[in-house]
Amino acid sequence: MILGIDEVGRGPWAGPLVVGAVVLNGATVDGLTDSKKLTKRQRERLVPEINSRASAVALGWVSAEELDEVGMSEALRLATRRAVKQITVPYHEIIIDGTINLLAGTPLEKYVTTLAKADLLVPSVSAASIVAKVARDTYMSEQDDAYPGYGFSRHAGYGVAAHRLAIERLGVTPLHRLSFAPLKKYRTNLPEAQPVVTVGEDGQIVDRRTTKAVGDASENVATEELKRRGHTILERNWRTKWCEIDIISMLDNTLYFTEVKHRRNNASGDGFAAVTPTKLKQMTFAAELYAMKHPGYDMRLSVVATTGDTPELVDYLELV
Repeated sequence: MILGIDEVGRGPWAGPLVVGAVVLNGATVDGLTDSKKLTKRQRERLVPEINSRASAVALGWVSAEELDEVGMSEALRLATRRAVKQITVPYHEIIIDGTINLLAGTPLEKYVTTLAKADLLVPSVSAASIVAKVARDTYMSEQDDAYPGYGFSRHAGYGVAAHRLAIERLGVTPLHRLSFAPLKKYRTNLPEAQPVVTVGEDGQIVDRRTTKAVGDASENVATEELKRRGHTILERNWRTKWCEIDIISMLDNTLYFTEVKHRRNNASGDGFAAVTPTKLKQMTFAAELYAMKHPGYDMRLSVVATTGDTPELVDYLELV
């Protein structure tokens, strides 16, 4: 059985990148071909047939924000991993449309064949192309309600003249890929960290330390707590130009990705309160990126919370 993989959305200025993954397992679906050679109506007619006849269908999504953070090459790999992770039926070969093995560096790379024009030649790849195209187009059409005036339902985020004019008139949205050359001018710089100041009872400044110094002290506390629990510390402040992880450690063949959160006091909640859904998403993304280069391990996310002018441990929490 063949697992077919294809992507859509590499070129648009806005919207997600989507990778489709399909195992047909010998099922026949009339009309399969490269999704770009089909009309919108033909693609939409085929998707229910693919979903009902295929053994498995999955989609891997990478948002515009994530794409900006990691670049197109890594985004393609990440979307492919997300799609393949959902496939639970057996298969003996993976065929990826194109010439790049997007699963290189993972245990599945040895099963991959890359093939240019596979979406024309291999039915499961054609099916993957079609389901990914319809899913992405449907998503972009829905964004007309959220971002009126851009015409996403008409151009799906591509840089056509009407889209360029809308950007000039209305600016960019969270859907736009600001790493793309025509949109880089819309990037904004993040504010620099401000110093931490401790004030005495007489109102005089008695201690001035940068947020980095406090952060380092908090991470020292977290590192010692992880060691106490039996972890081997692999990395501290692991960084790429797209993301970072405070501490990476190993325990019982499992990689732990730990975020260290410090609060000077608990008036607005302890450090765990700072782990918002957005922060959790960022942590997951960073862990997946690290795991792409270090495959074969189970993974967990965790948080160490500290508090006080001189950081002290509050607690340790495993998230997922």
